[in-house]
Amino acid sequence: MSHTPPPARLGFLYPGHAAEDDYPLMGSMVKPAAQVTLIHTEFLEDAHTVDALSEMGSISRLSKGAEKLADSGIESVMWTSTSASFVLGLDGIRQQIDTLEKLLSVPASTTAMAFARAVKAIDAKRVAIAATYPDDVAQRFRAFLNHFDIEVVHLASRGIITAAEVGLLEKDAVIEFALANVRKEADALLIPDTALHSAAWLNDLEQAIGQPALTANQVSFWEALRLCGKLTPQPGLGRLFEHMPED
Repeated sequence: MSHTPPPARLGFLYPGHAAEDDYPLMGSMVKPAAQVTLIHTEFLEDAHTVDALSEMGSISRLSKGAEKLADSGIESVMWTSTSASFVLGLDGIRQQIDTLEKLLSVPASTTAMAFARAVKAIDAKRVAIAATYPDDVAQRFRAFLNHFDIEVVHLASRGIITAAEVGLLEKDAVIEFALANVRKEADALLIPDTALHSAAWLNDLEQAIGQPALTANQVSFWEALRLCGKLTPQPGLGRLFEHMPED
């Protein structure tokens, strides 16, 4: 007899406003439905630049956001900005995670780390990247993945500066962007911006490109469930949610 775990209680720290509605949507899509607590963190500038992203992902910003999750009953917490973690490097990411775990006493991770784990979970060795960021930021994502022996066979950058603009991209534009950058020699396509909506059309996206697609909000939600031990196979959220991690 299969055992269905009780509903997960998940915390998300999200910088600003763009595609944060993906998280409650995914919470309603999984069975049993997850309880999503989302806190908007602040920053000085909405810009995909190294300086702005480093400030956005600073320990002081994360700590202020985490304070609002205290006593919320969450079982895991995610810092849901891919770029405002990988631009800080592995040491910076580790500091982000340690800070959140110490403040909230629950397991924590970041979207960048979620990508690394998700790629391994679907046994992808080579990937293509369709990044909305400017090229210098996108290149740092490639460098981050290299630490985990993930080979990037193609990298495209759309050059969009603000998260607000990325959040306005709709289904057809996202699928068109994905189709332009899917590569047969890759095992999966990575779309790494949490400002980009994707939850509502993950299956359509994968059907269009003919291979697994890993998007930032998707892998963040997957990682949140994995961290609290309540990840189970789910329909409608892409092939990633059909795979169960070994750890």
